[in-house]
Amino acid sequence: MKILVDADSCPRPARELILKTAVRRRTMAIFAANRPLPDIGGDFAVMELCPAGEGAADNRIVELAEPGDLVITRDIPLASRLVENAHPILVIDDRGRVYTRENIRERLSLRDFMVGLAESGLGIERIAAYGKKELKAFADGLDRVLVKLAKTSG
Repeated sequence: MKILVDADSCPRPARELILKTAVRRRTMAIFAANRPLPDIGGDFAVMELCPAGEGAADNRIVELAEPGDLVITRDIPLASRLVENAHPILVIDDRGRVYTRENIRERLSLRDFMVGLAESGLGIERIAAYGKKELKAFADGLDRVLVKLAKTSG
């Protein structure tokens, strides 16, 4: 099992938690992004530098993901590609919410609706705060899914 991280939009506190979790669980964490990120490295972390361009990191994550892996992303189209695959991959966002076959279409539809509003100039401005509350929700969600993965693989 490995943890794959869509690192371009992953908040620094979440990245730090993932790094600590990878070391504690002795699990490889792969951070995919189109720019180098500080402090990624060590025995259980790898920076996967992807070419510049739309979707390059997403495509690399899809290539690397295997059943039994965990992907962390807030990118709903990427989550959809992974969970609706013939061999679905477990996906959570940086707030600990799990994407599943049962909820991904609704989330994708809502995302597309919001993108459409924004493109029409009607979008709601959102400043996505990432503080202690969000980090705690992510930590709890990460622990839950890692326990679930450990039970199914062991």
